[in-house]
Amino acid sequence: MALALASPCAWAGGPLGIDHELALDESGIWARKYQTGLELGVIATQIGGALWLGNDDESGHVFWQAIDASVLSGLAATGLKRAFGRARPDQGNDPGAWFKGGCCASFPSGEVTLQASSVTPFIVEYGKRHPWVWVLEALPAYDAVARMKSHAHWQSDVLAGWALGTGVGYWTSTWRTPLSVRLLPRGVSIGLSTRF
Repeated sequence: MALALASPCAWAGGPLGIDHELALDESGIWARKYQTGLELGVIATQIGGALWLGNDDESGHVFWQAIDASVLSGLAATGLKRAFGRARPDQGNDPGAWFKGGCCASFPSGEVTLQASSVTPFIVEYGKRHPWVWVLEALPAYDAVARMKSHAHWQSDVLAGWALGTGVGYWTSTWRTPLSVRLLPRGVSIGLSTRF
């Protein structure tokens, strides 16, 4: 992973000096269908877990925090994409192409932001008691490499997305009552499992 993110190249550039285009690979596990499948799977798992368990359950509470993290970090990533207008590797292979307008939305990676924001509340809650939960970091790691291999993002894009998702995920994990629970009627946050 570290090699894919920062392998030295003569043409590396960008804000950290590490951005370069990887060899295009959209086969096997790097196929776009697996990236979008992971994205949809994470969203469905968050919503399903939150609605099934409810906010009164410890794990349900973490699912609601993950929903907050994903929504808020997604909004932030979208705003940053519009503000920076960075061209993707497949839009000219120039890591220094910033502020190009609406055509370009490379920085930061929204999908890596989603993966990092969705796993961070679980790691914060369970990481000390159950160290194996850190394996969830494989989701943003996989997505980061896949997005670079698809020529959709630069190394600094995926690192920024990972940092954004992790930061917002940590922040939402400190809230006693998730924002999404505060916005919904009480009956929705009870959890379907307690009703059956």
